[in-house]
Amino acid sequence: YASPGPIYEPEGPRPDYWGFARALHAAGVRAGMLVHNGFSYHFTPAGSMMETAAHALGCTVFPGGVGQTEQQVRAMADLAPHAYTGTPSFLRIILEKADEMGVALPSLQRALFSGEAYPPSLQAWFKGRGIQGFQAYGSADLGMVAFETPAREGLVVNEDLILEIVRPGTGQPVPEGEVGELVVTTLNADYPLLRFGTGDLSALMPGASPCGRTNRRIRGWLGRADQTTKVRGMFVHPEQIAAVLERHAGIGRARLVVSGETGHDVMTLRVEADAALDTEAVAATVREQTKLRAVVEVVAPGSLPNDGKVIEDARRYD
Repeated sequence: YASPGPIYEPEGPRPDYWGFARALHAAGVRAGMLVHNGFSYHFTPAGSMMETAAHALGCTVFPGGVGQTEQQVRAMADLAPHAYTGTPSFLRIILEKADEMGVALPSLQRALFSGEAYPPSLQAWFKGRGIQGFQAYGSADLGMVAFETPAREGLVVNEDLILEIVRPGTGQPVPEGEVGELVVTTLNADYPLLRFGTGDLSALMPGASPCGRTNRRIRGWLGRADQTTKVRGMFVHPEQIAAVLERHAGIGRARLVVSGETGHDVMTLRVEADAALDTEAVAATVREQTKLRAVVEVVAPGSLPNDGKVIEDARRYD
């Protein structure tokens, strides 16, 4: 797989290679259920992560993938899946489209989300639709790192990993409860990684989970240690924005602003340029580089802050 590239990760042949079966089980998924998998099967391993986990539990999987919202609704109406795996924003889009189409989806009662933040407000939104959604944190390098349980108190760390929280840029562990960068060691025989810096921020929680699991817990995803951010399940890097600017002459400084409410991410690329700039061409390059849509907004030269920031996360997680 290439995620996001040019890093290529392997997938071994053993069952539940990515380790997400624990997370699915904690979310209430059981043998015999049908899982509608809303993760991509193209280039990234996300689709395989959930499919192999569901198979390990004895479930059947419908590989919905991403996009084609109306067809997703029709498939759910026809097949009546018990559970969904994918990003929370995509499931929300599907359910809102189902409302527009006048289609009821009563069979869907469980969900395992990953790839995006899952704040209490979004949890309550799905609960109001009769769906118990849980979150899992992982990556293409490490597989599943930590997962939520019915206790709803942090994420339990996968027992196959060694997890540390370190002060960003130093590699030195921080005290329990202090926010720092997640550093993970995996002794995966196919792809071992020693003290792999994820770039994600979190903190260790004291004690054990009330659910009975005794492994260490983290508070969940608390942001990025660098300017890299995640939009609709995809990482966006400063290097990708620099590649956009290289393709279009006449642009001075630029800043990608990620805004919107929970579950509705909006990317706006603000560029210092004159009015003659072909904003549609720039937007097409952004999509080519990031695989995500963005609005391009031209601002006056010198109006963007001279603070070195390329990506600004202005989303609300209330």
